[in-house]
Amino acid sequence: MTGLLVTLDGPGGTGKTTTAIMAAAELDRRGQPAHVTAEPSSGPIGTLVRSLVNEVTGHALACLVAADRYHHLDTEIRPRLAAGHVVVCDRYLASTLVLQQRDGLPQPWLLALNEHIDLPGLAVILTAEPGILAARLDQRGRHDRFEDEPAPPGAEDAMFAAAADTLAGRGVPVIQVDTSRLAPREVAARIADAAQERCASLTDHG
Repeated sequence: MTGLLVTLDGPGGTGKTTTAIMAAAELDRRGQPAHVTAEPSSGPIGTLVRSLVNEVTGHALACLVAADRYHHLDTEIRPRLAAGHVVVCDRYLASTLVLQQRDGLPQPWLLALNEHIDLPGLAVILTAEPGILAARLDQRGRHDRFEDEPAPPGAEDAMFAAAADTLAGRGVPVIQVDTSRLAPREVAARIADAAQERCASLTDHG
């Protein structure tokens, strides 16, 4: 039995971390084993990425992020998928395509660097109105230089929409959810619904 990789991406302040935890809990409640994780990962390379994200930029940071992703797949994500779990990952390839492009790197190079990763079975792009994002970031605090120096209002949303198109062009099912007016549990329920539908589809065609 093979599981499903569900990835959550979007600008800071859209509620990715909370939603990932709640979506995994909702799937568990429905009887679908789920595991929540995040990138950068909690492994040694991911810990290094988190410690250096404000100092290391461009190609060097992109290579560290990709190295962490490959290690994350080998040590955590693929074993869980092989056990039949839905793995809900807070940030994945779409974030690379946005944040590393903000560092001045071209998309084709980033895609080549990530050529051998597992594509998600379902990619979720979270969005929210720019004013709401700014208020949420001010309330919870800004985690890194990408949030300290945000793109112009709406620009990052547009970049994530472009990343969604790139994923869809590679055959990845993509859903976009506006979190501006939805409670986190409502967002999590929508993601759980989509994940279960995707699991059923894979079973039907397995």
